[in-house]
Amino acid sequence: MSHEQYYSVMETLHDCMAACNHCYDACLKEDDVKMMVECIRLDRECAEICGYLEQALARDTPFISELARLCAKICEACGNECQKHHHEHCKMCAEACFSCAEECRKLAD
Repeated sequence: MSHEQYYSVMETLHDCMAACNHCYDACLKEDDVKMMVECIRLDRECAEICGYLEQALARDTPFISELARLCAKICEACGNECQKHHHEHCKMCAEACFSCAEECRKLAD
């Protein structure tokens, strides 16, 4: 199999990674950074796993299902945390995370 078949999910992973990195950076600039600690931590976790899975799909890893399952779990956790906050960057990140989790679950089946 070639990575072309994964193009759509790779794009979703990349978009989620970018949204998480943006949210992470914006959270660090909030007045009450201590309130954002869990959001920041999950943004980093999610960005990292999305970036890794995107790369792994490009090289057609034999661990697609396992990595996709883990990525979906982390994306879901990040989206749930971001939903708790009223900041626009958190809302956008939550949307990207939930979309990515959905795509990853399809790969994990």
